Amino acid sequence: MKITAVIMAGGKGERFWPKSRKSFPKQFLSLTKDGETMIQKTVKRLLPMVEMADIFVVTGTAYRDLVREQLSDLPTENILTEPCSRNTAPCIGLAAQVIEKKYGEAMMLVLPSDHLIRYEEMYIDTLQQAVQVAEQNQNLVTIGITPTYPETGYGYIHFARDTSLEMNSVYRVEQFVEKPDRETAKQYLASHHYLWNSGMFVWKTSSILWNLKQLMPDIFDGLERIGDALGTAEYDAVLTREYTAFRSESIDFGVMECATQIYTLPGSFGWDDVGNWLAIERINATNEYGNYVEGDVITIDTKRSTICGRKRLVAAVGVKDVIVVDTDDAILICGKDSCQNVKKVIENLKICNRQELI
Repeated sequence: MKITAVIMAGGKGERFWPKSRKSFPKQFLSLTKDGETMIQKTVKRLLPMVEMADIFVVTGTAYRDLVREQLSDLPTENILTEPCSRNTAPCIGLAAQVIEKKYGEAMMLVLPSDHLIRYEEMYIDTLQQAVQVAEQNQNLVTIGITPTYPETGYGYIHFARDTSLEMNSVYRVEQFVEKPDRETAKQYLASHHYLWNSGMFVWKTSSILWNLKQLMPDIFDGLERIGDALGTAEYDAVLTREYTAFRSESIDFGVMECATQIYTLPGSFGWDDVGNWLAIERINATNEYGNYVEGDVITIDTKRSTICGRKRLVAAVGVKDVIVVDTDDAILICGKDSCQNVKKVIENLKICNRQELI
């Protein structure tokens, strides 16, 4: 069976403001010393398993040229553009329709564009095992991440052993649970029956389309009309009409929390979702004082801080546990314990109608 990959690249990356902007979001940034962007890394690590010609990127219309520029070997027709953002269920459904029309039944690896993986061979091994599970019946597979601390910023997967599958390290999903408070997260960690929800999925096109038909028939009907228009002169008009009419719905809420035959594989391959500026010190080397610095930076009595300079000198004196990010038109100064609130800057900028900074 043909193995394809669908890279979801429509996010705005607002917690990485001021580097991540509406016109140039996080997935197109390089956040590591090697100079590769997030989406380039995502595609590159898949190539031992998936041909470039079988990789599809779903993104916003505004980012089509960025995808083409950063993934120059990707066939242009494999860049699927959404006329508007409608969350992950319509995004994945659109890709499933395109792949099914092109190849017939095929395997889909569905992956975010802005995660980092440290142990790439282990990652590929996990995906290959997930394919074996997804080939059976109409199984839907999600990759969970073995938790290492009581994280409150992730959703969790409650799992249990299933003897019907004669495969090691494959478990039945009992329940998807929302982001917990700290005490609940501690209980999840202590129970050894919960995984972090990574947002990575593996299934056959036929399996996900069948579940969309059963569980989200309104969206499925629109996807069918889009599929029927593929390759015709009416495609763009039909796509715009149907897609803008979709309600915004995540694949987790719309399908995964309702479907049967849901399985998970625990992933221990050095995953990081690079969700906010705190990730920079996790994915890059820090110095003897626990600082990560780039650009023209001087630190004096400064510890456990991330300081990203640009053209100007940035001098940090006597500060600890802060994040400083300098860009051409904005400077972020943030306590490390307030990283989740960077999105509130965007909210304030919208209220003040300062669109040029968003």
